[in-house]
Amino acid sequence: MTGLSVEMLAADPVEPITSAGHAQLGIAVLAGIAVIVLLITKFRLHAFLALTIGSLALGAFAGAPLDKAITSFSAGLGSTVAGVGVLIALGAILGKLLADSGGADQIVDTILARAGGRSMPWAMVLIASVIGLPLFFEVGIVLLIPVVLMVAKRGNYSLMRIGIPALAGLSVMHGLIPPHPGPLVAIDAVHANLGVTLALGILVAVPTVIIAGPLFSKYAARWVDVPAPEKMIPQRASEDLERRPGFGVTIATVLLPVVLMLAKALVDIVVDDPEATVQRVFDVIGSPLIALLAAVLVAMFTLGRAAGFTKSRLSSTVEKSLAPIAGILLIVGAGGGFKQTLIDSGVGQMILDISKDWSIPALLLAWLIAVAIRLATGSATVATISAAGLVAPLAADMSTTHTALLVLAIGAGSLFFSHVNDAGFWLVKEYFGLSVGQTVKTWSIMETIISVVAGGLVLLLSLVI
Repeated sequence: MTGLSVEMLAADPVEPITSAGHAQLGIAVLAGIAVIVLLITKFRLHAFLALTIGSLALGAFAGAPLDKAITSFSAGLGSTVAGVGVLIALGAILGKLLADSGGADQIVDTILARAGGRSMPWAMVLIASVIGLPLFFEVGIVLLIPVVLMVAKRGNYSLMRIGIPALAGLSVMHGLIPPHPGPLVAIDAVHANLGVTLALGILVAVPTVIIAGPLFSKYAARWVDVPAPEKMIPQRASEDLERRPGFGVTIATVLLPVVLMLAKALVDIVVDDPEATVQRVFDVIGSPLIALLAAVLVAMFTLGRAAGFTKSRLSSTVEKSLAPIAGILLIVGAGGGFKQTLIDSGVGQMILDISKDWSIPALLLAWLIAVAIRLATGSATVATISAAGLVAPLAADMSTTHTALLVLAIGAGSLFFSHVNDAGFWLVKEYFGLSVGQTVKTWSIMETIISVVAGGLVLLLSLVI
């Protein structure tokens, strides 16, 4: 969804590529997005090329020197691939080991045996919400997608009926619940109480994820009735396997990175001393990269060796897992490049400047500002941080609960209508094998429902507490 870390966002900002006026920037944004959509839908150009051309078009319409636009695009592509590229690769390896060893079959068979029919979307949203609590959105996707695709395929369920609840669970956690970076930075910016924010966040998240997940998925499945893409479905382990891993050890292996990252988050909250040895150790082992790498190495034994794989079979499995994700990496990276071009052109600052004169309630103002920046930049984290910085002075006279609600209003706004400038949009499109239009009808609308429902619940809560 973002591909950005707190450390990256805290770094010195890139020099703006242009000093164009607000009107010109607004036109440039619309033109850049229009070029991308037109190239993909009308001319059937590959999304990687369309995003690259659209980024350069944005810079040209904004009046930026072409060399600076290229630099911004390259920097954004590099930072996005650095942030999520390795995670996608490690997730793909883990998914392939899970599939080839028969471990994924074990999970799917167990889920299908215990939850079926109408209860399956609810089971998926519960699993996604729990797993998504400590995870970055992209990490959650690469861990959950293989299970989503296989459950949809083998249980003969609509892909959207199963996929939307899983995506909703991940997205709500990402935008509203600490220890995700966006909410944590907003909590710090407005000096909110983390415990109160977490409690109110869960209160808002539960009905939000129900509406945007299992309930909305009924309509999404009617609007977009597509099968699970064959190329992205891990094939069922060959029948000649003598054995396959047990359900318990398979679940433990998949949840290992979740546990490590959750442990890091808890230590950060409890210890709260960057110089403490314990926190420094958990900052390393709980980082997404190390946690997923550890899971891959463990999976080679608990899954691969448990299924009787030889060393050469393990090596072959790892090699075969990487080829299908090459296109995804390029598209997600180009999406990050387009996003960085938007940011460096000054679009985010333009939104902040315009919104300073709006005379509306603080919670609604915070939501609207986050919505505007989200639409312009595609980054939920950037939208959260920018909006929090702008409305922070308004929190001075607020109660503890209303300050927490301010954080949640910002988080809700930051999820509004993901589209072509969001890396998460392209992740969902490619993994689910959708067209741009189908992704808008499902993923983009789901994100909007989350944003509107959560924002509305925050405003309602502000009237009673």
